[in-house]
Amino acid sequence: MLEGDTVESIAKRIDHTLLKPQASREQLVALCHEAVTYGFRSVCVNPCRVREAAKLLRGSSTLVCTVIGFPLGAATIRMKAAEALEAVESGAGEVDMVMNIGAAKDGDWNYVQEDIGAVVQAVAGRAVVKVIIETCLLTETEKRRACSAILAAGGDFVKTSTGFAGGGATVEDVRLLRECVGDKLQVKASGGIGSYEGARAMLEAGADRLGTSAGVAIMNGAAGSNAY
Repeated sequence: MLEGDTVESIAKRIDHTLLKPQASREQLVALCHEAVTYGFRSVCVNPCRVREAAKLLRGSSTLVCTVIGFPLGAATIRMKAAEALEAVESGAGEVDMVMNIGAAKDGDWNYVQEDIGAVVQAVAGRAVVKVIIETCLLTETEKRRACSAILAAGGDFVKTSTGFAGGGATVEDVRLLRECVGDKLQVKASGGIGSYEGARAMLEAGADRLGTSAGVAIMNGAAGSNAY
């Protein structure tokens, strides 16, 4: 257990995630039940499931999170903004948008910033915006520039990964992102976090939030830890 943390406080850092294309309603119901049982911060679901998840979670403290421009980040600026607005109107309290990775690789940081800013403006005052930069596809310089673009655009989090691009969160990337943003943004580690030990490593590296489909396993590992 991290110093000063409890099982309950770790749960509040977890976005309990179900983003597989074949995800069923039965799995959604189970996801929401687990989230309430363990006290997770949110469930993260595909946009078409937001309204139903919001109904299932009504009266609980668990938020609905969804993904925008997922998983490629290649939708147009207007499409992303519209998708984010509809998600919030359907009950999402947080949106995780994928940065336009192609624009980042082109060095078109004005476009990247405009893209992020459009989503931020679309949900202003209604939802937290986490920006997925897909760290496995970027150089260190590009990761730093991406953090600067998120700050300039008014985002709330920098997030490591979708989990769909062949790479997930690493301790080294979380440390780098924390160094880049300091206390100006929060950091979400996502992709490949499947155990309490893995979750602990990300939190110790500086993550504020964890995106994972293994929230229950993490909680069971935390409860069995002899570190407190």
